[in-house]
Amino acid sequence: MTPLRSHEGDGEHVHELSPDARGRLVEHIWRLENVELTTVGIDIGSSTSHLMFAGVRLQRKTQALSSQFVVVERKVIWKSPILLTPFLPDGTIDASALGQFVRDAYAAAGLSPDAIDTGAVILTGEAIKRANARALADLFAADAGRFVCASAGHHLECVLAAHGSGAVAMSRDARDPILNVDIGGGTTKLALVHGGKVLATCAFAVGGRLVAFDAEGRVARLDDSARLAMRHAGVELTVGERPEPRHLEAVVEALSSVAIAFLRGEAPQGLGRELLLTEPLPVEPRPATIMFSGGVAEYIYRREDRDHGDIARRLADRVRQAVDGGAIALELREPAERIRATVIGASQFSVQVSGKTIHLGSAALPLRNVPVLEPAIDLSGAIDAAEVARAVQAALARSPAEDDAPLAVALRWRGEPEYARLRALAEGLAVALVPRSSPAAPVVLVIDGDVGRTLGYLLQEELSLARPVLAIDGLQLREFDFVDIGEVIRPADVVPVVIKSLLFPGAPQPARPSISHFRPVTPKGKAP
Repeated sequence: MTPLRSHEGDGEHVHELSPDARGRLVEHIWRLENVELTTVGIDIGSSTSHLMFAGVRLQRKTQALSSQFVVVERKVIWKSPILLTPFLPDGTIDASALGQFVRDAYAAAGLSPDAIDTGAVILTGEAIKRANARALADLFAADAGRFVCASAGHHLECVLAAHGSGAVAMSRDARDPILNVDIGGGTTKLALVHGGKVLATCAFAVGGRLVAFDAEGRVARLDDSARLAMRHAGVELTVGERPEPRHLEAVVEALSSVAIAFLRGEAPQGLGRELLLTEPLPVEPRPATIMFSGGVAEYIYRREDRDHGDIARRLADRVRQAVDGGAIALELREPAERIRATVIGASQFSVQVSGKTIHLGSAALPLRNVPVLEPAIDLSGAIDAAEVARAVQAALARSPAEDDAPLAVALRWRGEPEYARLRALAEGLAVALVPRSSPAAPVVLVIDGDVGRTLGYLLQEELSLARPVLAIDGLQLREFDFVDIGEVIRPADVVPVVIKSLLFPGAPQPARPSISHFRPVTPKGKAP
């Protein structure tokens, strides 16, 4: 390092840094206060696949002595073209072709896999199916430690689309609820949002690629949902043959009628009941505004007019006509994102440093990429065990975690740590978290208040929950976070905790430190 220059005068020594040394010092201080990450998001669906590279900058909060970092900047580095998801003749996704697409994207962006700090791979539609999910997991296995990989079930996909389209962010200032409608290749996902929250979700099997054609116009693919529509319409389409125009129109009409009925808030009937994949949306509250995302939205908003060998344009035309003609009596709004309305893969690594203890239990560490649930529980007053159980069970229903996989439950504790309140919370959790398989997967309780040790002790020692329990306090997590918990470090008896958060465009980001810290361990079986 360039030495200091010393000037003597009147008995005082004045030390100055050279310009190069000052520059290095400024850069060092900046790096202490800022963290930059390069991220990738990969979205694989039944109709289209694409990826996006982004840069995320996190900065230390301005409060004195704060160790927390928050997201202050997010910029898109490169977007891939939209790829029609490749399928093999047996109907499974062509993982080899998809892998080549990903490699080509890295090359086109001028990035190598080693340059990526973190990312997210989101599987939806056909990609969720077991045969496809296994092949895709193998494709990204080399980066499994850095990537969050989530199979988005119907409810989760609805929520992801609502966040990605900007509907959730827009709903914060809206007087009435907004209905986000994400129409993909195989399904339509509805999310009713208001006040920055998703109130309800619904999915049904209507999409733009239920019928697909080859270059010669022959039917190349018929989804089961299309076959149901054929039966209700009393027509027939045959793989390998050119469809009669009137037969194809009848199938599209049957499918679009189902979609329009759901968007009108009508109770499912006939074909609608057969295509319903979840519970329908509640009758109240009713939305005043509607917005569309997903691939079919490109046609609805007149951003695309080319056919891509499927029924997406035909389906979109009928839905748009219903909006313009008043059959769907909702105000049409434009989303922030349409076809790319999914998680963009900008994950941030973080750990909270507040809180003093955890209950480790008997869980084997490390745990990686554990999905976080955030049940809607009010823990500020009297706690009802039955209400806790219902809220946790509802959160489990939209979780991407498999029954035999670890999961984390985020809780926001308010009020005094009275035994009766903690016991009621523990009893509700115990009812909802009864293991569904053997051996039981661990559950991680993540609490923002300092009650982790006590809550873990109640669940494991007093209520004998038949699955390993880790209870960590002093952390603030939210749904769609993923948490890593490292091995115990001896002799200090601490564990590193890392949080990965999925970032959505337009969503305010909570405080999230980005540097690994450590949590002290509470010895197993020790009473609080």
